[in-house]
Amino acid sequence: MTDQALVALAYSMLERAYAPYSHFPVGAALLCQDGSVFTGCNVENAAYGHSLCAERTALVKAVSEGHVHDWDTLAIISRGDDFCWPCGACRQMLYEFHPTLRLLVAQANQSYQEITLDQLMPHGFGLQHLSDFQ
Repeated sequence: MTDQALVALAYSMLERAYAPYSHFPVGAALLCQDGSVFTGCNVENAAYGHSLCAERTALVKAVSEGHVHDWDTLAIISRGDDFCWPCGACRQMLYEFHPTLRLLVAQANQSYQEITLDQLMPHGFGLQHLSDFQ
């Protein structure tokens, strides 16, 4: 799958977003090394802390289907004019599974920037930091 096709797939998820509070729909598409793709959209809740971002929706779908560490690229997009960067919670969840994950961070017009998660979060915290305590 091309990068542009992955961004377009993430864009298609904006239609499924449930964002009645923020009015900020977000779509994501996670490509795995075997070609499998898991999509996600944000799902908000009146108890705001229980809302789920698009990136974490795609992540949970992938893990629940057995794709734990074989990810390749994640595309993230919103309808905004700015690039749709993952929030801190999403960065941490993604780091748990793939610290060097390739990200395509897109604008509404589907132009995007490429960055790796470890560039975005250079001093991340993960399982390797807990090895002394296991």
